Amino acid sequence: MSSKSETPEASAPAEAGAAKKGGGSSMLPAIMAIVAAPAITWAVCQFVLIPQLKKELGSAAAGEPAHVAETAAEGGHGKEASGHGKAAKGGEAASAASGYTFENIVVNLSGTMGTRYLKTTFLVTGSDGAIKSIFDEKRPALLDVTLNVLSSLSLADLEEAGSKNLIREKLIQSYNQALGRKVAEQIFFSDFVVQ
Repeated sequence: MSSKSETPEASAPAEAGAAKKGGGSSMLPAIMAIVAAPAITWAVCQFVLIPQLKKELGSAAAGEPAHVAETAAEGGHGKEASGHGKAAKGGEAASAASGYTFENIVVNLSGTMGTRYLKTTFLVTGSDGAIKSIFDEKRPALLDVTLNVLSSLSLADLEEAGSKNLIREKLIQSYNQALGRKVAEQIFFSDFVVQ
């Protein structure tokens, strides 16, 4: 019996030493993951996501003259308008072939009691070469459509993954419905700020 009582006492320090050694080595993968995660994230962004975005934006602007792509990136020039309690600006199109720029559109977000807002600038493009004249002619109605769609968004809507793509689809569908035919085909955001 004495050998049995000595064995647990003698094996306890050996187990504690093994646990200390094993505990440190079992933490090694977790520590490596914590250290490596930011580096891997940076590499994926730098070498995968950014080149894909550049390629897509480059192919979208490939059919446009260089000055049109620059104007779209800068946000175009705007005129004053107002809606939904905040100042909003609509823009002139960069070119008849490129599209129509809505510049510095500001709306209160739904469900925030006026404490949060969205400010955005975007370019609406279409295959119709007369998109500028069409949007200039229907500007008040299309600005109202824009304000209605954007002000119906809640903060939760904007926090969802892929929210900008859903907003694009809603705006394109609303513009084409207001115009009675398919004019708008794509929207490119150059400014998108939630405050």
